Amino acid sequence: MTGEPYRSYGYLTPGEDLPEFELAPEFGRLPPYDGGLDAAERSRAARLLRDNIVISLHDHPVRFPADMRQTPEYNRTGRQHTAFAGLLASGMTVVFDNMMDGTACVTGNAPWRWLDVITDLGMRQADIAHQGDVIVVRNMADIEHAHRTGKVGLLFGLEAATPIENEIDRLDVLYGLGLRQIGIAYSEANALGSGLNESVDGGLTGFGRRAVARMNQLGLAIDISHSSDRTGLDVCAASERPVFMTHAGARAVWDTPRMKPDDVLRAVAETGGVIGMSAAPHTTLSEAHPRHDILSVMDHFKYCVDLVGIEHVAFGPDTLYGDHVGLHTVFGHLLKVGAAAPGGPSFEKVEYVDGLENPTENFGNICGRLVRDGFSNDEIAAVLGGNILRALDRIWALP
Repeated sequence: MTGEPYRSYGYLTPGEDLPEFELAPEFGRLPPYDGGLDAAERSRAARLLRDNIVISLHDHPVRFPADMRQTPEYNRTGRQHTAFAGLLASGMTVVFDNMMDGTACVTGNAPWRWLDVITDLGMRQADIAHQGDVIVVRNMADIEHAHRTGKVGLLFGLEAATPIENEIDRLDVLYGLGLRQIGIAYSEANALGSGLNESVDGGLTGFGRRAVARMNQLGLAIDISHSSDRTGLDVCAASERPVFMTHAGARAVWDTPRMKPDDVLRAVAETGGVIGMSAAPHTTLSEAHPRHDILSVMDHFKYCVDLVGIEHVAFGPDTLYGDHVGLHTVFGHLLKVGAAAPGGPSFEKVEYVDGLENPTENFGNICGRLVRDGFSNDEIAAVLGGNILRALDRIWALP
């Protein structure tokens, strides 16, 4: 650490250069999770978190307005505020940061505009450039540097390639601007393939196959978390590099469209890829734990470990700083997270996911849970980041 953590956009004058919003706090918004660990378990978990490279496959490490209804106005500024202090206290080495994503309505009322995405990517990096504790990750050396120096690396990505429209060279532009991970489609179909909410699953298009090939050539990690089942299978068959499912869960554990069936989970593993367990509210529930909390998420984790092996499983909690349930309410018409489907399982709604509520607390609690559940040090190291490092090494390898 370099002293007092930098406050986001601290190089600007609040109220003069940018509008002021009351933002959600980075610490203490909700009571801490009680994992029930004894002293020896707490010590072991803390040591494992400290000594290993820890990577979140998917989170939004930014502060939202305390009143989530102000988020559209906040996003119109083009500036989401990175939670620098929260990140430094998280134990994470790297976060796959997908920026505003499906809420990026900077210049209009619908997401995925090219100019909005470029604005978002540039603004975030302008902010990061004014401090020294958080860095932008573009290669393996950056990850090693972050771990060695105690910094936190942000690996920028998009949950959908929708902004490239039918311009395949825009993938090169995004890569050149620092993007290192990209999804195929979000809930709705685009020029590459079908999203998970389409009534007809058309799979990967011809353009989508060309895009996958270009992603492989560039070294852009591919994500199929929000793609349809057929599209996900097609991507895994077409890709010559490992494929990520950065934030999802198992449909066999919780039967909704947002979760993935066994054949898609296996297909990801067969590419050498990794499946990240999501914890977005009301997604990764389970019959054993239908009130969404860390135990529900661990049910998905254990199922995937049994199905594809622990070397293909990690965590992408998909959390943020603020009222995530409120965000889904404000942007429900755009996000369409697919938590509940007609005839699907019933569940009790929660105000937050206990144990996996924000990026600061996630991996401390995950590590503690893995210790309590009897996983070995090597298994925990693999799940915390080793599996993702192995896949990235292949994805980013030069031809």
